[in-house]
Amino acid sequence: MRISHTACVIPSFPAARIPYAICKRPKKAAEMSDSIDYGKKMHSAMRALISEVLQDVADHGLPGEHHFFITFDTKHPDVQMADWLFDRYPDEMTIVIQHWYDALMVGEDGFQITLNFGDNPEPLSIPFDALRTFVDPSVEFGLRFETQTGDMHEVVELPEFEPENAPAEAAPEPDEEKDDGADGKSGDVVSLDSFRKP
Repeated sequence: MRISHTACVIPSFPAARIPYAICKRPKKAAEMSDSIDYGKKMHSAMRALISEVLQDVADHGLPGEHHFFITFDTKHPDVQMADWLFDRYPDEMTIVIQHWYDALMVGEDGFQITLNFGDNPEPLSIPFDALRTFVDPSVEFGLRFETQTGDMHEVVELPEFEPENAPAEAAPEPDEEKDDGADGKSGDVVSLDSFRKP
């Protein structure tokens, strides 16, 4: 048998008599790398998890007390939303998916959803690449995506959220997002800072 571009050596162990093959295949130029990019792979896995969770919600609704705080970069070129939202949130925006949402559709690269901003339903299109944090306060779970500038080192503080006193599913004011109250809960956060190259 002829195997092109692959050299295989089949040694055997006399005691166990179990043969195994060691196959060496030359690397293509595009495959060659000095290291495994674990950070990139973890980002992909985290986005896949968020995509799966959102798809389940789109198919079956939010189970129990689950609800999501999702912060994303509004400067990302593929973010789509009303101009007044861009004006109000020029850098980042946090949306809440809880009591009322509509037209949640999840795609390969992102998701679309309509949320209520002061009795004004507004459609948003958010790519997964724009996500900065994904938090489910009901189970104290959070994911944080590191940024190129390294400005995402803090632990996510889960906000105290009382549904009966909450406004419609709109983003909190920027000052409220940064309020680290003494009663805040610290969630389980996956951070990729440790994978960043020096």
